[in-house]
Amino acid sequence: MNKAKRQEIFTRLRNENPNPVTELEYSSPFELLIAVLFSAQATDVSVNKATRHLFPVANTPEKMYALGVDGLKQYIKTIGLFNAKAENAIKTCQILIEKHNSEVPQTREELEALPGVGRKTANVVLNTAFRQVAMAVDTHIFRVSNRTKIAPGKNVLEVEEKLLRFVPKEFLLDAHHWLILHGRYICTARKPKCDACIIEDLCEFKDKTST
Repeated sequence: MNKAKRQEIFTRLRNENPNPVTELEYSSPFELLIAVLFSAQATDVSVNKATRHLFPVANTPEKMYALGVDGLKQYIKTIGLFNAKAENAIKTCQILIEKHNSEVPQTREELEALPGVGRKTANVVLNTAFRQVAMAVDTHIFRVSNRTKIAPGKNVLEVEEKLLRFVPKEFLLDAHHWLILHGRYICTARKPKCDACIIEDLCEFKDKTST
C-alpha cells in the first residue's frame, strides 16, 4: 500500500469520526488503567457494567486497595479471569501508593512494571490518558492492518512498529481508536461489512464480501 492510499484512508476515518474515544468508561488515568487491566479477554461492555458499580466506591488507589482482593472480586466477578485480575489490581494499587504517590506513571517502563500490565495495556494508557503517540495492537487492529494492507505484519509487535512508521503523523494520536472501532463494527472477523465500509475502494483485502 502506498503513502497516498494511507493518507486517504485516515482522512476518511477522521472525517467520519473527528474525535474518536475509547468505549471503556473512565474519568481519570487511574480508572482507565484499571478498566484496561480488566478488559483482557473481556468485552468493553462487560467491563463498563462492572466499573459503573466499582468506580463510585473505589476511584483511587487507596480506596481500591482498602477493598482488598476479596472485596474487589465482588464487583468484578462477572468479568472473565476476575480472580487474577482482582489480585493484579490490588497489587497495582499498592505499587502506585508506595512508589508513585498514587499517580499513574507516564512511561512505558513504569507501566509495564505493574502487575498484569503488558505492552498493549501500557500503550492504551499512554495514548488515551496521556495523549502520547503509542499504538496498542489488539485483535481488531491486527486484523484491519493486515486485511487492508495498511501495516501488514506476522505478529502484533511488527504491526505496531509498521503503524508507527506508516501512519501519517497528523493521524498518529487517534489512529488506534479509528482502527479498533473499524475492526469492531465494520471489518469484523467473520463476514466483514465491506458494502458499508468507507475505505472499501482503498482496501487491498482480496476476499471482500461486497461486489
